[in-house]
Amino acid sequence: MNEPLIQRHWVALAAPKIAPAVATSTVLILGRIWNANGAEHSAGNAALMVVLAAGAATAGAFASAGRAGDSVIAGTAFATSGGLALAGVAGYADGLPLPLLLWAVATAAAYGIAARYWRTDRRDTVDYERQTTKRREEQGHVERVEALRAGAQIEVARSGAAYAEQLATALITRAALPGFDPQTLTDAGLPELPTHTEHR
Repeated sequence: MNEPLIQRHWVALAAPKIAPAVATSTVLILGRIWNANGAEHSAGNAALMVVLAAGAATAGAFASAGRAGDSVIAGTAFATSGGLALAGVAGYADGLPLPLLLWAVATAAAYGIAARYWRTDRRDTVDYERQTTKRREEQGHVERVEALRAGAQIEVARSGAAYAEQLATALITRAALPGFDPQTLTDAGLPELPTHTEHR
């Protein structure tokens, strides 16, 4: 019943918590690199980012409005749309205040969305652990009851064997006494006792 203990590395534990900040920071950095390479005040580049962001947002809207409502595809599409919009502003804007403001808003929104999934995942994990503990306790209870039952049966069988052995020894010893007449027991209605030679 013992399960192996799995100790996760601290990097694996911290990675989901820092992923939204890393993603938005990466987009901001790439946007500023793009700005330094000629995207600043470029109408064509701005129009391209607007079209790409609008396309990603439209894809997310279609994914969430469909009959099945695939939340993973919709979330990915909306995140892509936001990232493209942030990259477009970071690449097109003159200074850093507006890109940093959008970065802060995008990071806060990413953590807000991620927190909901973290809560759901934590709730599922707690439910799974609770059910696993309950099954383990029920199985342990069944095993303990069966062990007690088997022990009682073994003890009863052992006591019965010891009683039979003591009874046989008593009968043999009584039959060996001088003056013992087994016919008297038979005449009294008791079953005939075996003779000493029959037990050998």
